[in-house]
Amino acid sequence: MIKKIVCGVDGTDHSEVALLAAAELAAKFGADLTICLVNVVFGRSPRSPHVPTWTDAEAQKILDDASAFLTGHGHRAAKAVVVSDREASSGLIDFALAHQIDHIVIGTGDKRGLSRLFLGSVAADVAARAPCTVIIAR
Repeated sequence: MIKKIVCGVDGTDHSEVALLAAAELAAKFGADLTICLVNVVFGRSPRSPHVPTWTDAEAQKILDDASAFLTGHGHRAAKAVVVSDREASSGLIDFALAHQIDHIVIGTGDKRGLSRLFLGSVAADVAARAPCTVIIAR
């Protein structure tokens, strides 16, 4: 039984595809949907400052836009959270563990070849390490 779904967003077109898939899944099963933005923090040394990818205002705007996108497509509003972590995949996976999430929905880009080799893929990492079902939306 699907009760809790989390959808990882980052403000890209790929996030919108994932949001629609997550919202449809939530509607079909009557599950709770949470939109999760992982604000990746740079700076590994205890003496160096930790610098987030987005300011609080920028992160909130991404979540507000995601919520508006859902309601604009006829879906109900979802809970929205910001998680800070050093890796987007770890932040999403840790959130799923802490909140007993049944499904993770995440979008993916069209990285191929060398760019995928060097940059990696958050979606692939989540799929490989998540403790629950992962849906990668394209």
